[in-house]
Amino acid sequence: MPHPVPQSRRIFLQRAGVAAVAVAGGSTFLNACASSGGGNEDDNRGERTEDNPFGVVASAPLSVVIFDGGYGDEYAVFHEELYTEKFGDAEITHKAITDIRQQMQPLFNAGNPPDVLDNAGAEAMPISTLADTGQLADLSELFAADAIGFDGMTVEETLNPVAVESAKYADKPLVLNYALQAYGLWYDRALFDEQGWEPAETWTDFLALCEEIKGAGIAPMAHQGKYPYYIQQTLMDLAVKHGGPEVVYAIDSLGPDAWKHPSMLMAAEAIAELKAKGYMLEGTEGLDHIQSQTAWNEGKAAFIPCGSWLENEQKSVAPEGFVTNVAPTPLMDGAVLPFECGRNEAAEAFIVPAKAENVAGGMEFMRLMLSKEGAAEFTKLTAAPSVVNGATEGVELTPGAESAISFIEAGGENNWNYYYAIWYTPLDPLIQTAVGELAAGRISGEEFCQKAQDAADEIASDPNTQKRTRA
Repeated sequence: MPHPVPQSRRIFLQRAGVAAVAVAGGSTFLNACASSGGGNEDDNRGERTEDNPFGVVASAPLSVVIFDGGYGDEYAVFHEELYTEKFGDAEITHKAITDIRQQMQPLFNAGNPPDVLDNAGAEAMPISTLADTGQLADLSELFAADAIGFDGMTVEETLNPVAVESAKYADKPLVLNYALQAYGLWYDRALFDEQGWEPAETWTDFLALCEEIKGAGIAPMAHQGKYPYYIQQTLMDLAVKHGGPEVVYAIDSLGPDAWKHPSMLMAAEAIAELKAKGYMLEGTEGLDHIQSQTAWNEGKAAFIPCGSWLENEQKSVAPEGFVTNVAPTPLMDGAVLPFECGRNEAAEAFIVPAKAENVAGGMEFMRLMLSKEGAAEFTKLTAAPSVVNGATEGVELTPGAESAISFIEAGGENNWNYYYAIWYTPLDPLIQTAVGELAAGRISGEEFCQKAQDAADEIASDPNTQKRTRA
């Protein structure tokens, strides 16, 4: 696809696309690549110093592969410049691609992977398979290293908790999820000010607002129907904010009847209600991300569910005066979490392969990414927050970035995330199909819950599935 793929769609297509490659723990990739790990982690190391904690050999080449998607690769070029400032004799090979699996799998198979890989996109390799088969370098020493630009703090101490949580497989950090994504309902602040509208805090008030918006000749909501992952964010947020974190913990743990939790049923019925009452943009279930988001930019819909890359992705089509803002998902009656919170995800999975030639250089590159300067530049270039706390202090932010960061900060410890789609690769496309049917009005809320639970039960019953538990 010629247009860069946004992160949420990247994740969705990644999980769907690799399902045939990495089913439940056995695959051609796994068989070809499986090893006990370790690789070259102790090879090609120089003297470890305070300024060079991993023992990078100053002249050792560094190969960097970046997914050229919604965030582009300009930020990575800046991080490479930071690396060159430290190691001027190092030759850096930079590659920006979209077909990660097709180009990278042969290199992993041959034991010749890059030193740093942004493993994202429609064709990303399944992280759980890489982790379970020893293909990823242990990043413990990176997380324990001194943070650059944060006096007296380790790298881990500068990170948003979701980045630390999502990094770990078998209690070891193996992945650096670099972009901090906030999911909510996005709207044009200028349009809302003009109309005298305010995002609603309760579902009852949200439905009343939808009726008012519809009366003004605007569709209350659009969604990226070809990729149900987007509208699922609203579905999941409704359910988790109503029933609490245990709702998503049970789903991630493949718990019995997890998808049939009363809060999930209420959320599914709420999504169905939007379609039944005509609050969805006509035909939105058949639109892709760019088509639906462009219609939203054109004022044909008031809200659209998305993540915090939205403003950057739409900057070329957003009309002058369009002010991108995000609102939290409204609360259904009886919700136990506050309105201000939402799903926060650490994404854009950077890895250092265990068999990389320059493991030390790969980790130092990541440390520079996570420096105050490196993380601030990422936000400047992408209008999206990174996982580094405090890195945007003093940075002039776009309306969308400022709104997303404020949203993340307001949610605090009540923000939440889910992992089932990464942990159980084959499950995600099955859930996405059911979500799409629900949002299109082709199945009821109860039918959705049953379909989703049947899919989860099928995965849970497979003896080859690597089970993971949250509590």
